[in-house]
Amino acid sequence: MNELVVDRGPHPYLCNLELYCNGRFMTSVQGDGIIISTPTGSTAYSLAAGASMVHPSVSCMVITPICPHSLSFRPTVLPAGVEMTVRVAANSRNSAWAAYDGRNRREIKQGDSVVVTTSACPVPTINNTGHVTDWFDSLAECLHWNVRKQQKQLAKVS
Repeated sequence: MNELVVDRGPHPYLCNLELYCNGRFMTSVQGDGIIISTPTGSTAYSLAAGASMVHPSVSCMVITPICPHSLSFRPTVLPAGVEMTVRVAANSRNSAWAAYDGRNRREIKQGDSVVVTTSACPVPTINNTGHVTDWFDSLAECLHWNVRKQQKQLAKVS
């Protein structure tokens, strides 16, 4: 799985979600929603929403708010193995919608929750030249990461 997205769906109001880590309340999420991604998913929607790119060999989950209503709510990296729970607050004005890798979109109502954790068995990958080199090559090819024209030298003034 690349990511789980819980968002406001077609509703005009902000999402009112509760975020828990290993059963402990972390924060309220008020905004358009939240993305919980794997390192592989970090270069997709999570990156577009302002999170960092994470190398696939890093065992973690990336928590990224989507247009948060608070300027202090920033993307967060958590260790693999934690259990994340996203619950639609009981006092939320509307339901929310959950999608896994952009598919199987489901409505979740007030009081409902979605639980996510990393797999105990990571998906193996095949590398052409090496896991670091291949990843950076992929970023340059697919995302044009840090690709730009070089600055011209200044003309010498006599």
